[in-house]
Amino acid sequence: MANRNPNSDEVVCVTGANGFIGSWLVRTLLESTNPRYAIHAAIFPGSDFSHLFSLRPDASSRLTVFHADLLDLAALSLAVAGCSGVFHVASPCTLDDPADPHKDLLEPAVRGTLNVLEAARRSGVRRVVLTSSISAMVPNPGWPAGRPPDEASWTDVEYCRARGKWYPVAKTEAERAAWGFEGVEVVAVLPATCLGPLLQAGLNASSVVLQRLMMGSRETQEYHWLGVVHVRDVAKAHLLLYQSPTASGRYLCPNGIFQFSTFASLVSHLYPEFPIHSFPEETQPGLTPCKDAAKRLIDLGLVFTPVEDAVREAAESLIAKGFLQRPPSQK
Repeated sequence: MANRNPNSDEVVCVTGANGFIGSWLVRTLLESTNPRYAIHAAIFPGSDFSHLFSLRPDASSRLTVFHADLLDLAALSLAVAGCSGVFHVASPCTLDDPADPHKDLLEPAVRGTLNVLEAARRSGVRRVVLTSSISAMVPNPGWPAGRPPDEASWTDVEYCRARGKWYPVAKTEAERAAWGFEGVEVVAVLPATCLGPLLQAGLNASSVVLQRLMMGSRETQEYHWLGVVHVRDVAKAHLLLYQSPTASGRYLCPNGIFQFSTFASLVSHLYPEFPIHSFPEETQPGLTPCKDAAKRLIDLGLVFTPVEDAVREAAESLIAKGFLQRPPSQK
């Protein structure tokens, strides 16, 4: 555990700091020079955080690690104490059906969010940036036909419950709980499927989407898809929303909205040697494409990385770390 440098300009807390988005956010905060940040890295007890200290040469002097379960308000309060801002990234995420939806997804997502907000309120935190998800926007069968999904869309939780799709339920109820909490200023980022190089040792759910596609999966991601965004851009969006005085409400964060079939075709073009399935044109029935879906973030100055670059960087990282094997003829 490292102690923070007292000369740092501002202290912030990042929950889930050693996960995929969390690690990129920590790196982005460490790269900031005006202001310069010291970071309280809140991680799930017992999880690996060693990679965080190799993100920058000065990381050890600017990072303090706190072992804090989202259901442990006392531990979260210690992590948040002394911070002017909180980035609540941590949330259980899985593409597979949970054995116990309430215990595995709903309780840590909803109660965990409320605990983080309560810890922030007690510490007088200026702003909490909440990592929500497009899964808090879709599926929404009642959305008007021909209109691209935007920040006004909310996932139909009863539709999802009836189909056993628990991750969208968890993310939606967690975000709604945040908007109902009083005493702390909250702004939410809603990323699409995040791709990019893995900074952490393990494989995260978003990267699995690309991994499975490149291994020949025919899963259409019908309930979990609007588009793709580079994880670097998601991290930048978090910091941008924290620093922008006028930021408020929800901010959708994909580099465009498009069908999963379109994405599969793009990946196949970049990696023709892989057994990527060719999908029917509409994998998300009724989804209306939109190039500037993240207009609220674009208007604040965020410039998105091309999807092709996000795919290349993610795929090469998966290959380098042994999560994806090139076909034999390409070795």
